[in-house]
Amino acid sequence: LFISGVSFAQESDQKVDFKKNEFKGNALFLVLGSFDFSYERILNEESVIGISLNVPFDKNNWDINYALTGYYRYYFGKKPASGFFGEAFGMLNNVDDYVYEESATNFTYKPKTITDFDLGIGLGGKWITKKGLLLEINAGVGRNLFNNQYDDRDYELIGRAGITIGYRF
Repeated sequence: LFISGVSFAQESDQKVDFKKNEFKGNALFLVLGSFDFSYERILNEESVIGISLNVPFDKNNWDINYALTGYYRYYFGKKPASGFFGEAFGMLNNVDDYVYEESATNFTYKPKTITDFDLGIGLGGKWITKKGLLLEINAGVGRNLFNNQYDDRDYELIGRAGITIGYRF
């Protein structure tokens, strides 16, 4: 009886240990002319916080000068921090725009650099191998909160998208 009682007492909850850091690059934006890299810290099996920096190298295709994005994700997958996710993000963005100005004699568009902050939401999915390689697809939209005095502004809504590859360590 004593031996069988000890064997049942040995049963306990074991936490699964997993790697909690990720570094990723957005392959979609790289093809389109922009560096977009992210770092994520896994808080628990379902929650992640991250930061992303986007800086274009092809100014012919991008009006944006930079975008710095912080985000929180909640995962619904069976593996830790993988599968389908919902995201909330805040983005500091800086763009080159043209502002319409009216004078007594004519109408002109003057170049202007605008810095703004937006809040948004997104959805996506992440798949990870046993070795730590990952593939992620995501999309989202946010709304700029400031500098909305320009009626013809192109940047009231900001998109966020990616086909991202990376490594969990």
